[in-house]
Amino acid sequence: MAAPDRLMFARRLGPAARLFIWLLIGVACAGSVTPAAAQTLRWSSQGDPLTMDPHSQNELLTNNLTGQIYEPLVGRDRTLAIVPVLATSWQQLSPTLWRFKLRANVKFHDGTPFTADDVVFSVQRARDGVSDLKTYALALGELKVVDALTIDFVLKQVNPVFLEHLYTVQIMSRAWADKHGAARPIDFKTQQTGYASLNANGTGPYRLVLREPDVKTVYRRNPGWWGSFEGNVQEVVYTPIKSDATRVAALISGELDFVLDPAPQDLARLRKTDGLKLVEGPENRIVFIGMDQSRDELLYSSVKGKNPFKDVRVRRALYQAIDIETVRSRLMRGQSLPTGGMTPSPRGAFNDPVIEQRLPFDLAAARQLMTDAGYPQGFEVALDSSMTRKSARRWPPCGPSSACACGSTPCRVRSSFRACTGLTPRCI
Repeated sequence: MAAPDRLMFARRLGPAARLFIWLLIGVACAGSVTPAAAQTLRWSSQGDPLTMDPHSQNELLTNNLTGQIYEPLVGRDRTLAIVPVLATSWQQLSPTLWRFKLRANVKFHDGTPFTADDVVFSVQRARDGVSDLKTYALALGELKVVDALTIDFVLKQVNPVFLEHLYTVQIMSRAWADKHGAARPIDFKTQQTGYASLNANGTGPYRLVLREPDVKTVYRRNPGWWGSFEGNVQEVVYTPIKSDATRVAALISGELDFVLDPAPQDLARLRKTDGLKLVEGPENRIVFIGMDQSRDELLYSSVKGKNPFKDVRVRRALYQAIDIETVRSRLMRGQSLPTGGMTPSPRGAFNDPVIEQRLPFDLAAARQLMTDAGYPQGFEVALDSSMTRKSARRWPPCGPSSACACGSTPCRVRSSFRACTGLTPRCI
């Protein structure tokens, strides 16, 4: 039931290419701003960062906007290969021991020097129980400071994706966090607020100068950044605009230079609009229905005392009740690529057409599977989806406007949209 989106982004970004190429999400358009004139980049999408705290929420837009301020030890280049950032080199001294050399003469935005102690603090902070990143931070093992610019990671067991886990933890200044009462991440689930919610202090190429949630976020270039800028963008102004029509109108009128996620129905018009350029390609993400197969009783369903999704026949029935081709052609306007695999790229499935192949859309087979599983009259279940992704909003798999034929099968799904941050009990 997977369907990778297609990615569109603007090329004429100069130094801000780092900002948007790292995003790797959605659809984007750029206005007619030329590199020579691009001192301020004004852009928009439908969502807004959940917080400026780099260790609170593991949400894509939040991570990438805080990622202009904070930096990890290792990052990704434009081919998504792992490359040095705050670490200049590393060695795997044994299967469970990694040693990193840190970048010298790096300072946080407040002038505090970056040292190994900040790395230890940041990993420990990301391991806090309220952090959405704790799973990745816990996989990094025990940290041992060798000297101010050398640090060891001692693992409990071999971790073949250690560098990928390390990439998720952005580095924060211990001194700044202690000074402002931000030693622990913001507890987003309890709606906690704190200094790190609206303020930030990293080592990255842009400084946070204004944060007004759901209104505007402004960055200015960090003149003391250790890296090299590729262009001349001095300021970045991000304005969240929830309405598709309003966002596109602002782009066409020249109020915006870049839109990350125009609605699929607007793409044909945008392609014909003078002064705009639309660039598209495969997106590095995948959308799928996750079914609760672990609980003994399925939550928010009409079935009590057991969990129908533990039965593969029920899961397959839901699979084969989805008309994925209609989802692709009508709801997503061709901006999705159906797949049977679980990775955005076919290379993740070893380019194996058998893995990529989907089961056919077959309502008769779905009905029979439900009958065989003991649910000839079906059952109700809740399906929650994020409110901030175009594909999620346009593809409620069994919602009233979807191409899923669940209304014709013994599976009745109640769709709702919420700000799902991480895996919640209602996100099946």
